[in-house]
Amino acid sequence: MLSGIQPTGKLHLGNLIGALENWVGMQDKYECFFFIADLHALTTLYDDTSGFKSNVREVAADLIASGLDTDRCTVFLQSDIPEHSELHLMLSMITPVPWLERVPTYKSKIDELKEKDLGTYGFLGYPVLQAADILIYKADMVPVGQDQLPHLELTREIARRFNFLYREIFPVPKEVMTEVPVLPGIDGRKMSKSYGNTIAITDTPEVIQKKVKDMVTDPARVKKSDKGHPEVCVAYAYHRIFNKGGVDEVSKKCRAAEIGCVECKKNLAKILTEYLAPIRSRRDGLDRNPSRIDEVLSRGADRARKIASETLNEAKSAMGLK
Repeated sequence: MLSGIQPTGKLHLGNLIGALENWVGMQDKYECFFFIADLHALTTLYDDTSGFKSNVREVAADLIASGLDTDRCTVFLQSDIPEHSELHLMLSMITPVPWLERVPTYKSKIDELKEKDLGTYGFLGYPVLQAADILIYKADMVPVGQDQLPHLELTREIARRFNFLYREIFPVPKEVMTEVPVLPGIDGRKMSKSYGNTIAITDTPEVIQKKVKDMVTDPARVKKSDKGHPEVCVAYAYHRIFNKGGVDEVSKKCRAAEIGCVECKKNLAKILTEYLAPIRSRRDGLDRNPSRIDEVLSRGADRARKIASETLNEAKSAMGLK
């Protein structure tokens, strides 16, 4: 099983519930490879790489603090394994351009990041690099949300095309559908570091309290005596995920105007602080021992490259390159 995450700064609650908690649960079920996708980050951040080094360390520390046990899974940096890039080049030779142009996220991402010049081969060919990431380890399973299914289907098409043109080397990977709860940012929009509306998994209790205090609530509820509509409240969306035992009571009191938004958000801040306390504690330990990050990534690269080099040699031999 393989999955990756881009190093764009400290990970947030959306990353935690959308990916990391699933990864932690999978490390005892599969042989897992988790990588920090710094090459993928270049597709949109190629014009400013000044923060890459620090961002890689932040993400690596957050992955370990979130519960990934590097004795039970392999954590590594994508660019430490040059076999990814070489297989990407080889696969790009057999991938028709229309396959890439019809990937739904291709045009939607261009619209979303209008301030960026994304008219590059690297951005168009991003899914081929994804395919190389997966196929280089002959991954059988890939955890994906609904929006990533087209990318995985393209990986399958590339694997089938390679196997047909040359010889059977790559398994056709299956999706492991992950239930990703909808967690909005504190302003109600999609949670994104580019919007500045995230809660980092390593935020201090004071920062969490301030961010929760700024959360958008029911705009129609001006006074505490006004009856609320929790279904339109950002704070309530967090209660549904992080306060499953008490969410019905929150909804009932809100609709009956028995609790105000200030008190509700204070309770939520306390719940989030307690939920994240173990992660923050483990992260503090890593910050006091930064060499641990280097050790984890070095050991992970050694494990990953051993497998990746064997697969690459098979693929080169099949294509007549070796």
